[in-house]
Amino acid sequence: MRPTRGLVVVMFALAVAFSSQAADPETADTPSALESSPEGWTDLFAAAGPDLKGWTRLPIPPNKPLKSETTSQWSLDPKAGILLCQGDGGHEWVRWDKEVGDGIFHVEWRFTPVEGKKGYNSGVFVRNSYDATIWHQAQTGDGGGGYLFGNSPVNGKLERFTQAKGARERREKPPGEWNTYEITCKGKEISLWVNGAVVSTFKACEVPKGYIGLEAEGWRIEFRNAKWKGE
Repeated sequence: MRPTRGLVVVMFALAVAFSSQAADPETADTPSALESSPEGWTDLFAAAGPDLKGWTRLPIPPNKPLKSETTSQWSLDPKAGILLCQGDGGHEWVRWDKEVGDGIFHVEWRFTPVEGKKGYNSGVFVRNSYDATIWHQAQTGDGGGGYLFGNSPVNGKLERFTQAKGARERREKPPGEWNTYEITCKGKEISLWVNGAVVSTFKACEVPKGYIGLEAEGWRIEFRNAKWKGE
């Protein structure tokens, strides 16, 4: 049967749409930097031990005291390589105590699901100041994260920026499933790769180096494969 003119037009439009999608690098998953080049990474949990040696707990915001100076909501299982945050010790972060410049921060995380709850919240930090007065965070959540935001200096003055509405797509998996983040810092650009694709980019970072870390914000969350690769 000879196709009608209308059918030909529809088939052509579908072919164009398919070819455009295939050619668009943002629609195809890409491997993580760790998968692509597994050499040269520093394992941030390997030498930490149960007492998180080489990491420091700090309050958020920095002018408030920790909820407890003696009891930590963070615990590391060295054998499993998993850092657990119970989420019951107030708003704080753990800082890896080595200042770094350009490089890639790879970390995998998952929330413990709570039946009937939503609004899961935590974050991954790069280029923070020593006390997190300056901070740049990759937001985690239950589908509402996957973007960069923070308090970053603009001409010497701290200003809030957010990529919440500019994220290309939401790629986070639901609570109970592992997610992978890679935050790449290069010059003034910070980019966030989530589960196969770069989804958020901040191109005006005036902070050339800083501290990386992980956030506690009232939810039980696990982290693993925390690795850093400098450039």
